Amino acid sequence: MQPRAATFRKLNDALMRTFSAFATFLALALMAWIIYTIVKEGAPALSWTLLSNPSKPYGEPENGIANALLGTLYITGGAAILAIPPAIAAGIWLAEFGKDGRYACLARFVINVMMGIPSVIVGLFVYGILVVTTGTFSGFAGSVALSILMFPVVVRTTEDQLAGVSDTLRESGLALGATRARVTLGIVCRAAKSGMLTGILLAVARVSGETAPLLFTALFADAWPTDYFTGPTPSAPVLINNDTLDSPFEAMHRIGWGAALVVA
Repeated sequence: MQPRAATFRKLNDALMRTFSAFATFLALALMAWIIYTIVKEGAPALSWTLLSNPSKPYGEPENGIANALLGTLYITGGAAILAIPPAIAAGIWLAEFGKDGRYACLARFVINVMMGIPSVIVGLFVYGILVVTTGTFSGFAGSVALSILMFPVVVRTTEDQLAGVSDTLRESGLALGATRARVTLGIVCRAAKSGMLTGILLAVARVSGETAPLLFTALFADAWPTDYFTGPTPSAPVLINNDTLDSPFEAMHRIGWGAALVVA
């Protein structure tokens, strides 16, 4: 009986190892295929003209993506300014002060729901409250939409990193006479700063490639992003969408692939 059980365990272990290795290989192969396709299609389009000139309609000379890259920086930077400070504050409150209280549990539930909202729904929401109200698309509306997507990610990352800090540090600070706020900001946050920074970078990376919210808020413009608050603002994700999917011209497809390689 025991030899049969040992044989079954060995067979089960071998099957799990094989399945895990295959799943890992499949994930790596898929990633390699995506990278290869982007490099293969985008590399021929790379040039100084592409990187230094603004986008233009089909047929005009010296078509580029510089305005879209700059617009992406504006929109993503605006989203970071709107989302990161309140998200860090919320994460600190949940980890250090709210803990398992009623309001903290409610806040965590809302944050979990926000993390599951599709980005296109967020875009439609901001379209209804900002674009319709102001009567114009704008880069600021795009930043608001992206900040809503960024907020719960930073909150959860901040809370998780602070919760992982040893209570010994908190108790040592309080024993020395420091206030709870000083211990939290000066000791606990400092101990968790690398993980918090990683979470912020992941949130920024996630929203910087979003297309759907920007189609409803920032839209696009073949011009430099000078009207961040009052007019359509170009962005790289929307340019890639327009040039590779919506345009029938091969020249525009090449520009879209070049932009995809630069963004990647």
